[in-house]
Amino acid sequence: MDNESVFDPEHQVKNLESKIVVALERIAESFRVALWQESKENKLSPIQMQILIFLLFHTSEKCKVSYLAQEFNMTKATVSDAVKALSQKKLISKHTDAVDSRSYEIHLTPEGKTVAQKAAAFAQPIAKPLHTLTADQKKVLYTSLLELIHKLQQAGIISVQRMCFQCRFHKVNQGQHFCAFLDQSLQEAELRVDCAEFEAKG
Repeated sequence: MDNESVFDPEHQVKNLESKIVVALERIAESFRVALWQESKENKLSPIQMQILIFLLFHTSEKCKVSYLAQEFNMTKATVSDAVKALSQKKLISKHTDAVDSRSYEIHLTPEGKTVAQKAAAFAQPIAKPLHTLTADQKKVLYTSLLELIHKLQQAGIISVQRMCFQCRFHKVNQGQHFCAFLDQSLQEAELRVDCAEFEAKG
């Protein structure tokens, strides 16, 4: 790939990849704006909001500082500061790991759960336009995004991904996706981007 900036409009005219990158950046900006607006309403930082939402939907073993640091591509120190602030606001509680006393799980308090449930709806305005797409358009978009996320993960640009392509249960037989955990074939639209049963390939 050449060294011209993808943000140069003249370069975009002759380079479809650059147009795609800029389009993705515009979508990312819509997430940042929506998250920032929601975080201001709750007097929290965006990363504090993201942590609350993550805790709401994921299992205890994932709700630790080290895992959250990987999840959000941040240092443990940054995540620890956010967790400390949430603890001071009484939105989370810490539970020492029975096996490793140096580690602890982070749980939502009742108040934290209420805030997280409200905050989790911040992306609904972004999801709404997708309802206007046809089933085929949504399928093509979804599978293309899965492939892109997979390649970004392989390139080391993003880290933790609990999606089928990185899971030890995922197989491809004659072009057909198969989940060994569910013991069933999967259509492309059934592939998961955040699976509770995910186990990384060895």
